[in-house]
Amino acid sequence: MVQIQLKNLEKVYKTGKMEFLALKNINLEIHEGELTAIVGPSGSGKSTILNMITGIDRPTNGKVIINGKRIDNLKEDQLSKWRGENVGIIFQFFQLFPTLTALENAMLPLDFARRGKVDERRRIAKRNLELVGLGDKLDNLPSELSGGEQQRVAIARALANDPQIIIGDEPTGNLDSKTEAVMFELLQELNSRGKTIIYVTHSKDLAEKARRKIVILDGRIANT
Repeated sequence: MVQIQLKNLEKVYKTGKMEFLALKNINLEIHEGELTAIVGPSGSGKSTILNMITGIDRPTNGKVIINGKRIDNLKEDQLSKWRGENVGIIFQFFQLFPTLTALENAMLPLDFARRGKVDERRRIAKRNLELVGLGDKLDNLPSELSGGEQQRVAIARALANDPQIIIGDEPTGNLDSKTEAVMFELLQELNSRGKTIIYVTHSKDLAEKARRKIVILDGRIANT
């Protein structure tokens, strides 16, 4: 089943009188349960595509349709609610709160969504941390964790609301090759559980491990 559709997508960024066409007539379909890598040179438009899929940014022209729902014309409050329910995002720089424990960081999306009682939120966050192999690090602060462990917390946080789609923007960019391999195994495990995984990467090895590779050059799809 087609889960994500980008139709005739264009994105123009304006700086003063200057305009930059970041995406040029992008047409792309991603099916439910795919494990997809998006690759290309810096500035080619990879992260912009992720921003379109997550609703972090909106297209100048074209449509973004996810699970049959057009999201690019939603109001901000509707979009925020939709994103919280449907998409988990893993960032390159982890984006953990330094004064919160691993458990508290993994609970944040649940807190923002006010999902259930505190005990239920703790149970869900604990379960996700155990899933990523950090069941013994619940009370550790980010400063007490390795880079790989911090990224695992970020993955557990992305899973908080059990989203159908997991987006990674250079999710292993700050990790060594050994830890990168471990992280990818975790993404594969999530994919085997039915999650649609889409990630941007500069790592050739990581790109080749995906079931599908999309190449972006100068804002256009060069290969799918």
